[in-house]
Amino acid sequence: MSVIGKRLKEARSRVGLSQERLGILAGIDEMSVSARMSQYERGVHTPGYPLVERFAEVLEVPVEYLYAKDDDTAELLLYFHRLSADNKARVIEMTKNMDLER
Repeated sequence: MSVIGKRLKEARSRVGLSQERLGILAGIDEMSVSARMSQYERGVHTPGYPLVERFAEVLEVPVEYLYAKDDDTAELLLYFHRLSADNKARVIEMTKNMDLER
């Protein structure tokens, strides 16, 4: 399974969408949606960036999440994405300080 395929399946399952429904909401033609979504999740084919952007929008995840190879990084991206702008700034500042303490 490809990274994008793994992340698509995780995010899709988290929000309770079928492969077909996700594909339709992202704008894939209904005649080919089932096969295409299955191929994307299995890593047979990789969706282009514009389609990945649409998947991210439908799934309410950052695009970067769908490309994250490491599970911890993917999880961190999801949490960070949900923060307010003020809290994002606080996390960035805290992370900078932690790096300086090494």
